[in-house]
Amino acid sequence: MNWIETYRLIAVIRLDDLSCAVELAEALLEGGVRVLEFTYTNREAGRAIEQVRHRFDGSCLVGAGTVLDAETARQAMLAGAQFIVTPTLRRETIEICRRYSIPSVIGAFTPTEILSAWEWGADYIKVNPASLAGPSYFKDVLAPLPQVKLIPSGGVTLETAPAFLAAGAVAVAVGSHLVDRTLVARRDWAGLRERAHQWAELVAHPDIGVPAS
Repeated sequence: MNWIETYRLIAVIRLDDLSCAVELAEALLEGGVRVLEFTYTNREAGRAIEQVRHRFDGSCLVGAGTVLDAETARQAMLAGAQFIVTPTLRRETIEICRRYSIPSVIGAFTPTEILSAWEWGADYIKVNPASLAGPSYFKDVLAPLPQVKLIPSGGVTLETAPAFLAAGAVAVAVGSHLVDRTLVARRDWAGLRERAHQWAELVAHPDIGVPAS
């Protein structure tokens, strides 16, 4: 199964405290979110990936985000990361992902960067900040480059996600608008589960719009 294109939603987990990674992942999974990205802005990201893979292997896809170089990508793979996400265009990271058959989601913004990443072997291109580009930018880029697979990240909301998908994005990557820091700090797993359900329903039926809360 191609999890990213099937579920069309990546939960970007960028937190200072990952001690509750398993409980957090469980709430997201129960809400219908199946693709989880733990960012390497937290030094415990590798451990979180390992714990979640051990607990929920087969029920979700667990990846590493904010991967700045090939060595960090390799460390993430050893921890169990099933896909690698970068914030910028790094050819060596694409190459190591291809070497080990791990999907890569490579950060790029301009058409030149996007095409370069694709030609170097990136599986997906993460356009960030998507809030700056807007859905119309995706439509304009995909007109001459229909073969590339774009994923908006950075500022994607319940209100804008349907427009990005309608413009040709294969999935959306969502951080704080899904993995709310306040809910996590309060260990409000029911609240997080409900938010996850709202997002999962939205991307499954983007033509309907924002589901009722």
